[in-house]
Amino acid sequence: MIIQPQIKGVIARNCHPIGCKAAIDAQIHHAQQQRPTPGLPKNVLVLGASSGFGLASRIALTFGPANASTIGVSFERGMSEKGIGSAGWYNNIYVRDAAKQAGRMTSNIVGDAFSEQTRQTVADTIRTQCGGKIDLVVYSLATGIRPTPETGEFWRSSIKPVGEAVDGYSINFENNSLSHLTLPPASEQEIEDTVKVMGGEDWLSWMQFLQHNDLLSEGCRTVAYSYIGPAHTHAIYHKGTLGLAKTHLHQTRHDIDALLSDIHGKADIAVCKALVTKASVFIPGLTPYLLALYRVMKAKGLQEGCIEQMDRLFYQKWNDDEDRDDEGLIRIDDWELQQDVQDEVNAILAEMTPDNFDQVADYTGVLTDFLQLNGFGFPEVDYQAPVSIEQLKALTP
Repeated sequence: MIIQPQIKGVIARNCHPIGCKAAIDAQIHHAQQQRPTPGLPKNVLVLGASSGFGLASRIALTFGPANASTIGVSFERGMSEKGIGSAGWYNNIYVRDAAKQAGRMTSNIVGDAFSEQTRQTVADTIRTQCGGKIDLVVYSLATGIRPTPETGEFWRSSIKPVGEAVDGYSINFENNSLSHLTLPPASEQEIEDTVKVMGGEDWLSWMQFLQHNDLLSEGCRTVAYSYIGPAHTHAIYHKGTLGLAKTHLHQTRHDIDALLSDIHGKADIAVCKALVTKASVFIPGLTPYLLALYRVMKAKGLQEGCIEQMDRLFYQKWNDDEDRDDEGLIRIDDWELQQDVQDEVNAILAEMTPDNFDQVADYTGVLTDFLQLNGFGFPEVDYQAPVSIEQLKALTP
């Protein structure tokens, strides 16, 4: 079967498994170039391990100088009569195979991270693979829904402004266009549900579960990822429903610090740069900013993807307690928010229109990153070569 990308709006409906391996190999190569750093974790649980910052965290710690043993939890699907499966499914497999080849211990747990069954599977795996204790929990779940424990019904997040409507542009990868849109303000229920899904409640619940089951080592740390961004994105992000959820996430850090105090552990928030991820492309109004940001940061030699961000986090900033902002946050969005970068980004945004966005900004770069999330757009992959369906069916995580 010859596999070509199927795109609907900002959704990729398929993936290319061989391209997914190319993406994993490139990230592994970058992690292997990092310099050894003392005091890094040796046993790591990654919640949301199959794409984006979670996947990059796992690769950075497994294949970089940390040489960590990792457990990855994600909710993915493989080859079936419904389709080729998800990119995350193949990412998990290629990470595991590469780790095995390198002599590293790693396990994939495919399941709903909100379910009790998945938590019990995680606990059993920690006991068998990691000697019963883990040193780091990476919380990187990116989902639009979360089941309520009592009823099984779902909270659903809404990406909307708060207080008043917001006008802006959003990209459409299907027809290579930039379209104007108006987002109405969120209702109180939508705000509450978004905080439930994307705030810190589940992060805290996971840490309580692990602590209650005596699965955390002395000095265990945990990290969650956030985004703040410049003033240009605040209406739709920082001051919108997503921002309120992230504020709750930041506040939860203090609750987890208290929980871990007896074992001298702590919780961190790493504030990342704006990137093309499976989650970020759904944020209306953010993609024009990404177009401009990519052009400026590439021109200045400052552009980073997820693996570059995570390598800088763990191999440069992780053990530097002085390298925190006034709220104690680890800032790996520091290059993005440099004044010279933002000045040039704002100048491009002021000039950008639906007629010229692909000329004044880096649409090609953003589109390439989007395609590569799903295994397309890698020059070393022959996309005209057929892929064996039977071999794909035989792959298990």
